[in-house]
Amino acid sequence: MAFTKVEHYEKEYLDTHHDSALNVTQGVEDQPIVNPYFKRKRRRALSTDEYVEGILAGNITILSQAITLIESNKHEHYAQAQEIIERCLPHAGRSVRIGITGVPGAGKSTFIEAIGGMVASLKHRLAVLAIDPSSERSGGSILGDKTRMESISSNPDIFIRPSPSAGSLGGVARKTRETIVLCEAAGYDVIFIETVGVGQSETAVHSMVDMFMMLQISGAGDELQGIKRGIMEMADMMVITKADGENIHKAELAKVQYQGALHLFPTPESGWRPKVYTCSSVAKSGLEEVWKGVEEYLEHIESNGYYAANRNRQNKYWMYESINEALKSSFYQNPLIAERIEEVEQRVLSAKQSSFIAAKELLDIYFNNKTADYEL
Repeated sequence: MAFTKVEHYEKEYLDTHHDSALNVTQGVEDQPIVNPYFKRKRRRALSTDEYVEGILAGNITILSQAITLIESNKHEHYAQAQEIIERCLPHAGRSVRIGITGVPGAGKSTFIEAIGGMVASLKHRLAVLAIDPSSERSGGSILGDKTRMESISSNPDIFIRPSPSAGSLGGVARKTRETIVLCEAAGYDVIFIETVGVGQSETAVHSMVDMFMMLQISGAGDELQGIKRGIMEMADMMVITKADGENIHKAELAKVQYQGALHLFPTPESGWRPKVYTCSSVAKSGLEEVWKGVEEYLEHIESNGYYAANRNRQNKYWMYESINEALKSSFYQNPLIAERIEEVEQRVLSAKQSSFIAAKELLDIYFNNKTADYEL
């Protein structure tokens, strides 16, 4: 191997001065970052029987794995997930489902942590389904609610499951409804569903809970501002949070204003006039009154039959929602549609065809193909 002049003089110097401080010892080869002897053990796939038995036994590890199976978009997981849900269904339906919403910054996670600890102390088993908004750009989610609720995350009677919204309507879709069934079968008798607090997620949550609780902060506007928000029409209870320190007077004033706004709405179908409470999640004040209000509401709707009627209406609603979701998925996965949709889209974008005519063309292709399949 040929040396440059500089390298030649360096080699000659090092050959004659072995004990020189300039002598560089031979290094070792770079070592692999990962242990070459490490072998990742693949987790054995559980059978449907093992999933169901584990859920009914209250095994939170198996419950978590089953929820992951439900949330999976893989086609091979769908059939098993539906079978698990079907077998858990007879053991479900015995919980109190409470939806919790509020504007960002209202302290939803802190409130759930505070009242969740109190609910567990009353010998209830609590499941918290925290819907974490997914990024529209990257599709990722932080899933940090379990970290936020540090004081209750280690409680064996409390199960916290953050789930990505994955771009579905307001972060709540059929998968959340199915997750509720599994949690009920696992023995959780109180279920909190925390919404992302934006968009139309409240409508979706309202269609799967027995009680809808709205968290509000003082200084968010007067009672007229409250009336303009359609979300208030769905609320069965309103809680003014952060009622501590110098904020107590403002919270009490907001309570009076919102109570006045709620009285302007017609009486809900449940026959229950929503009430407004104040509390401090940090000072742990007002939480007992809030939970007592929850119990009073549940007692009221059970006595007048609204509880059962509402559950039946929700079951019917989600049957049709499931049909709509299945039809939508079938349409876009159809090979003929996938082949033509970009071409039709380009005609719409170039103003050569209206959106309505383009949609009808694609639907005709889809339904004609389905009719042909059926005749065969």
